[in-house]
Amino acid sequence: MGFLAFLLLGLIAGAIAKLILPGKQGGGWLITLLLGVVGALLGGWLGSMIFGVGLEEFWDLSTWLLAIGGAIVVLLIYGLIVGRGDRARS
Repeated sequence: MGFLAFLLLGLIAGAIAKLILPGKQGGGWLITLLLGVVGALLGGWLGSMIFGVGLEEFWDLSTWLLAIGGAIVVLLIYGLIVGRGDRARS
């Protein structure tokens, strides 16, 4: 998969992950989409390590599931880190 296709996949995966995990993660949609790209990278890496499946084909269902799953994990971790800082200030 090319670089632009991977970026598009990550952006869409981040948006879908935000729809699945609504809430106050902070940072807005731009941070969410960037975290989606990081999550797609993480999902592809974990998928290749655990399941032997990577992010080779743009239209493959496993590619999308790995990217969205990785984006959800990254958003959860980001929400925990940012949420912890908000509680400390109040």
